[in-house]
Amino acid sequence: MELLVICLSLWILQCHSARADSIIHIGAIFEQNAIRDDEVFQLAISDLSLNDDILQSERITHSIKLIEPNNPFQAVQEACELMNQGILALVSSTGCAAANALQSLTDAMHIPHLFVQRQGDGTPRTECQLNPSPDGERYTLAARPPVRLNDVMLTLVTELRWHKFIVFYDSEYDIRGLRSFLDRASRLGLDVSLQQVDRNISKVFSTLFSTMRTEELNRYRDTLRRAILLLSPRAAQVFIHQAVETNLASKDSHWVYANEEVSDTEIMELVHSAIGRMTVIRQIFPLWRDTNIRCMRNNHRISSLLCDPQEGYLQSLEVSSLYLYDSVLMLANAFYRKLEDRKWHSMASLNCMRKSTKPWNGGWSMLDTIQKGRISGLTGLMDFRNDGANSHVQFEILGTSYSETFGKDVKRLATWDSSRGLNGSLKENRVDSGMLGVTLKVVTLLEEPFVMVAENILGQPKRYKGFSIDVLDALAKLLGFKYEIYQVADGKYGSPLPNGSWSGMIGELISKRADLAVSAITITPERENVVDFSKRYLDYSIGILMSKSKEKINIFSLLAPFDLAVWACIAAAIPVVGVMIFLLRRIQCAHSQNPPGPHQPASVTTSLQSAIWIVYGAFVQQGGESIMSSMALRIVMGSWWLFTLIVCSSYTANLAAYLTVSRMDNAVRTFQDLAKQTDLTYGTVRESAVYEYFRVKGTNPLEQDSTFAELWRTINKNQGQENSVSNPSEGIQKAKQDLYAFLWDMAVVEYAALTDDDCTLTVTGNSVSSKGYGLALQHGSPYRDLFSQKILELQEKGDLDILKQKWWPRKGRCDLDSHADPQPEGRALRLHSFAGVFCILAAGLLLACLVAALETWWSSQRCRRAQPKEDKEVNLEQVHQRLSSLLDEDLAHKQLPGQSLEISALDIGSMHPRQGSQEAVRDFTPGGLSVTTFLQEGPGTGGRVPGRSLPLPLSSSTLPPSIRCKHRAPNGGLFRQSPVKTPMPLAYQSVPGGPIPEAIDPSHGTSI
Repeated sequence: MELLVICLSLWILQCHSARADSIIHIGAIFEQNAIRDDEVFQLAISDLSLNDDILQSERITHSIKLIEPNNPFQAVQEACELMNQGILALVSSTGCAAANALQSLTDAMHIPHLFVQRQGDGTPRTECQLNPSPDGERYTLAARPPVRLNDVMLTLVTELRWHKFIVFYDSEYDIRGLRSFLDRASRLGLDVSLQQVDRNISKVFSTLFSTMRTEELNRYRDTLRRAILLLSPRAAQVFIHQAVETNLASKDSHWVYANEEVSDTEIMELVHSAIGRMTVIRQIFPLWRDTNIRCMRNNHRISSLLCDPQEGYLQSLEVSSLYLYDSVLMLANAFYRKLEDRKWHSMASLNCMRKSTKPWNGGWSMLDTIQKGRISGLTGLMDFRNDGANSHVQFEILGTSYSETFGKDVKRLATWDSSRGLNGSLKENRVDSGMLGVTLKVVTLLEEPFVMVAENILGQPKRYKGFSIDVLDALAKLLGFKYEIYQVADGKYGSPLPNGSWSGMIGELISKRADLAVSAITITPERENVVDFSKRYLDYSIGILMSKSKEKINIFSLLAPFDLAVWACIAAAIPVVGVMIFLLRRIQCAHSQNPPGPHQPASVTTSLQSAIWIVYGAFVQQGGESIMSSMALRIVMGSWWLFTLIVCSSYTANLAAYLTVSRMDNAVRTFQDLAKQTDLTYGTVRESAVYEYFRVKGTNPLEQDSTFAELWRTINKNQGQENSVSNPSEGIQKAKQDLYAFLWDMAVVEYAALTDDDCTLTVTGNSVSSKGYGLALQHGSPYRDLFSQKILELQEKGDLDILKQKWWPRKGRCDLDSHADPQPEGRALRLHSFAGVFCILAAGLLLACLVAALETWWSSQRCRRAQPKEDKEVNLEQVHQRLSSLLDEDLAHKQLPGQSLEISALDIGSMHPRQGSQEAVRDFTPGGLSVTTFLQEGPGTGGRVPGRSLPLPLSSSTLPPSIRCKHRAPNGGLFRQSPVKTPMPLAYQSVPGGPIPEAIDPSHGTSI
């Protein structure tokens, strides 16, 4: 698979190389045995071609020449051919002999030359001594840093306090490389012996036994107790094995193997073959744990073959190949800046064989641009600001301890870099069980609830409390140590500075002013490179702190399931359907064979208001009068009922969903939710680890999820001055007072929410993380393993969980888990959800009262228009006698219909009494005559008028208020507003007769 990818890349590259119109062309010279150098160089060109934003629309083309190892003449010949083709720069990976020849040529032709030194046989590298330039202008830049093994070895023997030791070096090793080491060792008074090791190592030891006497062998064995090996990995393994086999090595031997290029497998083989203590010095490069970060350098995407350790291709490369890749990146950076400044020069097309050939006039400008650049590549930082050489180099020192089983405790003891020197301790400090009598200097930083001031009494040391302090006290109780604690001066955890040093608590540990750092300090790969960490005692994740969402009170929330336009359409549909029913009913009545008579009451459904009332009643599912007398009306009502069913069902479903969603907690639960919403602003602490985390994730073009890109745009708005804050306390206050989400350590924001006075804060976020909080110690501290062991014991016994519950109680004044409890009262609908219904009911009742008052006022106004007239008193006994006489006279001509007689008061008034007024009165059976009145039934009547006579006149003042002004019936009597008459049988009794008053007002009457 690897071979297929490489071949595909080479094919693509050849296509690009064929472009004749390219203005960027570089040459490369490699040795024939350096196959991987050729592959890596072409991968670098291919990666640049895939990144359009690096060189805009331009592409880099190249030409590669292969030479024999250590053949300077061929190197110059191939370089001249490249210059004749036209190149902007030359890249080479050769030995020192070819490098010197190429340096002379490029200095003469003014062609920038990036040189990478190779050491193909595995022997430790010695620095090439390049020729000085005659005019002082050196065009050769050393991409691989100078050899600094001498500095590391001298620091190591000084730290280990060696006074006498021996150095074994390979026959291929250039002894001139040890000149500076021996000079400085001599000035320090160190006794250093040198011995060359031939390729036949077994012969070396046999010679020793054959030439040395027993006393000399014992002295030699004592010398071998402290030895430095400058051999290839294979030769060192054989040498140590022979020393063990010949009994020249013992358990108190200490071997130091120094080589820039040695793999993990070779180190393990060395450790397994050695007896005693083994220390290894090798060069290291920064390795990012995050693949996305590891594969991006200066917005440049690196091939996964080179940046992903899982591919296995990276481990097979030599150090020179890595520097070769970064050299191409450095050239691309220079080309980009030249294109951006529009200071481009045509490529150099030179003929080395002609004496009249002038140097390239753009060479010095191109060289100056390269020297001013800086990149971050596979080998870390690269620049040429220090005498034309890349000075950035870092070593690690690995080792085992005395009397340990082979290969079971290989760990990093310290690091060494060109700017800070040694970082760590190489002394053999073994702490087996406890730290009784040890006093540690502890540096801390205030961060609730990890470290807080408990007491601050003037003149006395501050006392501290918090979760981290409790963990430290528990460890002190188990291990028996004491500690002195102080706060860091700059108030920072620690970050690298431009000069290579560190600030904050990490800087205190590096400078050895403190033994231990305790606070909410997270374990990161960058910090682990310079300090040691114990096992983590608390998991770390990023939380979102914000104010609890206040429930919005909307008394008309029951109208929310439908949009305003939907309600308007429903309101318009009711009168439209009502009008349709009204018209259809009128059409039906017009075509009916038996229309209602003029004196018959019209049907209820024939009026427009009644039709609309029926439609409204059907809509609210309260029924109504049946009007389905025709097919058309049935179709209309059927359609309306179906419409009503669908609308009511949709309303019920949407109302349930709306009320459920409205009672949910905060809609922001994850980073994705936070990035999508626009109501909340959010940020974090500027120049913090969280700020850097979002910067790296948000600016990584390989990140497929756009969430972090959106989050970073908001966090970094106006360079972080608008949304981010300067410290955690400011962020917590801002989250409490404004619509703001504060992104910070989950443990810190949870404590802030739990201890909030008003319990108005809530915390969300992902609790799963690969990071954690740990105790930071000096690099190589002998107490690291003890602290880690005891922390694991505290976790096993549950003591750490008890401490967590102490500082982060889940149930307390502010309950962070209350939203998750299935409490019935939390699910009930509250009054304000139904306030709109009660408002509608109250509005209806109020409207009804207003309409009733208006009707009363209107009726009273109509009554005042009519003049009240005095009514006469009618004696019912006289009416009865007069009626009897009329019946006797006209019995033959008049027939009473049915068993009732209805006579108006006007008729009574026109009747004349008979002459024989003292005639006996004829009695009628009760069923033969019924007296009916149209007077309204009221509380004063009780349905039947007691007594024998109705007093007359019936004036307006004597009637109840409810019947003072009524319409008259067609027969002259009074009637109620209701079209239904109420018969009122009146009892009567004979009284002395008298004349019936004749002055009866026609405007008043009664019905009998």
